Amino acid sequence: MEDYKIPVYLITGFLESGKTSFIQFTIQQDYFADGEKTLLIACEEGEEEYDLSMLANYNTVLEMIEEPEEFTPEFLKRMNEKYHPERVMIEYNGMWSVDQILQMRMPEFWEIYQIITILDGEHFQLYLNNIKAQAIELLTKTDMIIFNRCTQDSPLALYQRTIKSVNRRAGIVFESEDGEMEPPEEEPPYDLNAEIINIADQDYGFWYIDVQEHPERYVNKLVRFRAKAMVSKRFPENIFVPGRNAMTCCEADIRFIGFLCHYRNAKRIAPKQWIYVTAKVKWEYSAAYKEEGPVLYAKGVAVTSAPEEELVYF
Repeated sequence: MEDYKIPVYLITGFLESGKTSFIQFTIQQDYFADGEKTLLIACEEGEEEYDLSMLANYNTVLEMIEEPEEFTPEFLKRMNEKYHPERVMIEYNGMWSVDQILQMRMPEFWEIYQIITILDGEHFQLYLNNIKAQAIELLTKTDMIIFNRCTQDSPLALYQRTIKSVNRRAGIVFESEDGEMEPPEEEPPYDLNAEIINIADQDYGFWYIDVQEHPERYVNKLVRFRAKAMVSKRFPENIFVPGRNAMTCCEADIRFIGFLCHYRNAKRIAPKQWIYVTAKVKWEYSAAYKEEGPVLYAKGVAVTSAPEEELVYF
């Protein structure tokens, strides 16, 4: 019984983003419709109603709640004892804190298996502008993001960069009425074949995402860029982080972004000092990342002034 788990699929997104449609579609697919008893908990009443007859045909029971105060460990325990589900799907209210459920004590054997966020491609920028804190929390905590209602005019590359700036591990899918769409491949705004790849100040954000998405373009090559130095006594010896403050989603979410850098004279660098870094790019496991990622090996560091625009935009 040690390995026995009841997977919990958490479906998030804002009202009328298409969560109900996605759940009803998923329940009917061969890869999901294996006869297991599914408990579906809906935390809001959206534009589309559930087809109760269809749910019954696929061994799925529906429970509705409307207030976050109702969503408690005791409620989940009652549902578990009432239905004895083999898996759980939760249509989570996009205005409720995701941390509420991530930090909640689950019934025995329940385990959050995947967090999927459904977003309306037509109104994504509106979400970021008007409900910043909730949007940022959804983006940073999710495993997969599905943009629906996309069109040929949707700025898919911009959406992708925005997501990757706050959550590089999340999978991203773009869908239109005609099916899945691929974002256009963006060419780097600098010469990848140069002896030293010079990253202009305004291109730091592009490079930060691209080196993670396409490490093969940069590994074992030299790059040069302007950055602010993050130094700390907590860092291992000869390690610092050159990076930039970036507006990742909106004005409410400005964060420092950068990569670990090995440099023999790291302890001589002043905190928050602006520097030019020339470094070789490696792709290595780091305990700081808890996975593989870009690690820099500085060949040279030179003190400089701040750029005209200190913030990075995506």
